[in-house]
Amino acid sequence: MTRRLSGVEASGHCSAQPAKHPGGQVAATGSAEQPEKPFGGQVAGRGAKQPEKLLGGQDAATGFAEPLFAVEDLRFTYRGKDTPLLNGADLRLERGERLGLTGKNGSGKSTLLHIGAGLIKADGGRVILAGRECASEKDFVVARRSLGYLLQNTDDMLFCSSILEDVAFGPCNTGLSEPEAERAAYAALARLGLEHLAERNGRNLSGGERKLAALACVLVMNVRLLFLDEPTNDLDDDAGERLVRALEECCLPALVVSHDLPFLRRVCTRFCLLQDGRIGDIPAA
Repeated sequence: MTRRLSGVEASGHCSAQPAKHPGGQVAATGSAEQPEKPFGGQVAGRGAKQPEKLLGGQDAATGFAEPLFAVEDLRFTYRGKDTPLLNGADLRLERGERLGLTGKNGSGKSTLLHIGAGLIKADGGRVILAGRECASEKDFVVARRSLGYLLQNTDDMLFCSSILEDVAFGPCNTGLSEPEAERAAYAALARLGLEHLAERNGRNLSGGERKLAALACVLVMNVRLLFLDEPTNDLDDDAGERLVRALEECCLPALVVSHDLPFLRRVCTRFCLLQDGRIGDIPAA
């Protein structure tokens, strides 16, 4: 029996060709899946997993050359603006790290993620994504297969008639059969406590539920690196705990942009500040 899944006719296998999800898994074409430190680096009870237990880098069997992600001397000015938003920014995400990036509103944090994923082009500088230097869109297309990108605006990630279809979109476009894609989607939703909402339209969910559903769109894919842009926006305490647990369980290296410093302390192993177009480590307290 043929049914509609994620906007494409599906009978046995989804018919859509591998495509770029409007957000979430940026051009993700991999298969569907199958200790806290405060600023300054002192160990602080429970929280982020120890770096050596996180995936990433050749020593963790991902096949990536180090670093997993880096920008060097990154420069960018929006059209019509006189002041550069990024002015010689440097950042490295090494294997086994979750890096928290904070800064004032408008400082360029989301723009840096967009450039790092190849969604907008820098005026100058160097980008390494998934251990691959990316000088052209062709380079980014290959590197993005290893990237899961949680966008700040969930409207760009939830666009189907149900969140089950939204989450199944990525697996469907990697060639999984409809039953396989749906099983993977249900499992991803269950990890975040959303399985009871599987048939609901994303537009009818609360802000926190939408954010977690968008995260499920990312975690369902077999990615090796995460970009998370303000992941705690709209989350209440319960949803925030589910987010932390999911990140601890997936054990993936991540670049996490957030103003939520307590959250960053729980899930990240290192912290940086973007200010006046440049990035620096947050000094020890």
